[in-house]
Amino acid sequence: MARSESDALLEVGRLLKATRKGRQLTQEQVADMAGISRPRYREIEAGSSAARTTTLINIARALGLELMLIPQAMVPAVDALLRPHDDLDDLPAFMPHADGDENA
Repeated sequence: MARSESDALLEVGRLLKATRKGRQLTQEQVADMAGISRPRYREIEAGSSAARTTTLINIARALGLELMLIPQAMVPAVDALLRPHDDLDDLPAFMPHADGDENA
């Protein structure tokens, strides 16, 4: 396995694990919702095994995520939008408002 492929698998696994823990779900729960076995999910989350696209889509949706392809040039902008912001003067331009008021 190429080094960059290995790094990508580890990063995907890290993101899946962080999301799963943030949602207070077990590996078993995510695996059940995604329609795969717990050992298979564990391998994907550990970054030790690649998954088919359909499997990743099912896992993402089980975690309340959506798998999306974006141009590489847009990755820094997307990362900036997703980064937590503590400074109210430096909020993303397109931040949803909890009250549903788009003019706020």
